[in-house]
Amino acid sequence: MAPAGDREGFWGPTTSTLDWCEENYALTRYIAEFFVGMGSWCFHMTLKYEMQLLDELPMIYSCCIFVYCMFECFKMKNSVNYHLLFTLVLFSLIVTIVYLKVKEPIFHQVMYGMLVFTLVVRSVYIVTWVYPWLRGLGYTSLGIFLLGFLLWNIDNIFCDSLRNFRKKMPPFVGVFTQFHAWWHILTGLGSYLHILFSLYTRTLYLRYRPKVKFLLGIWPVILLEPLRKH
Repeated sequence: MAPAGDREGFWGPTTSTLDWCEENYALTRYIAEFFVGMGSWCFHMTLKYEMQLLDELPMIYSCCIFVYCMFECFKMKNSVNYHLLFTLVLFSLIVTIVYLKVKEPIFHQVMYGMLVFTLVVRSVYIVTWVYPWLRGLGYTSLGIFLLGFLLWNIDNIFCDSLRNFRKKMPPFVGVFTQFHAWWHILTGLGSYLHILFSLYTRTLYLRYRPKVKFLLGIWPVILLEPLRKH
């Protein structure tokens, strides 16, 4: 829970099982964690348990979709792997039911970590044995995601030190030490690059000619050239 020095805001006492290192209601009484709240805002704005579920359970669901796509990327069009689909849906339901009963954040973190680990193993297999020329994109997405995970851990472990540092620094400097906010940014970017990796892998298998282009020289997207002729 947040230190006693944090302000009480519009949403009342915190009921979520997690309260991150950012000072609560520091900028406005309507948003508990302003900088993180720009991401999964319902949870970080209110710090209510119901909104925490709205933030964390979709992480499980979306990751299951990623797993299905990565394991089905070498199948023909319109094919459905009902066994894998059933397994992932069942996994999602079990995690949801257990998490509703057992309000333990570590359970969610372990389940999410298992899915991410599965994606990493599958991606490493693809860039090692199938499409080695995709290593740059695959490892970049992984590296950015892991950097976000590193900052997430620093934010949790050294929270008191970070808060004391922010008290001594000008506000614009303190913004850059909101490492949980950086976790959202970096894992979001890493996930986006992994989606590009998945799209590249799938379209390449379907005999398109995908290419990574940069909008305005900065933002990567996938562009497709016509189907290859057999």
